[in-house]
Amino acid sequence: MIVDCTVNSGYEISPRFRKSIEERIARLERDAASDEAQITELEDVDHIHRHMRLVVAQRTEALRMRLFLDRARPRLPRPLIEL
Repeated sequence: MIVDCTVNSGYEISPRFRKSIEERIARLERDAASDEAQITELEDVDHIHRHMRLVVAQRTEALRMRLFLDRARPRLPRPLIEL
């Protein structure tokens, strides 16, 4: 089965939810950078590998959330007067 990823999936999100996701992305990327910098301080090879997997997981989650935001549209406010 071939899925066309270019088709807008029709997500509508509120501005507040979008801001929350953007803050989470920033936090994940900041933590990934910090964790990556700490790798040089580690000595145990297994610990280094686990730490590198943590960094990859953080960056992967941030990318997944960015892709979600790219497909999402802002939800339009409801009209004040019912039509």
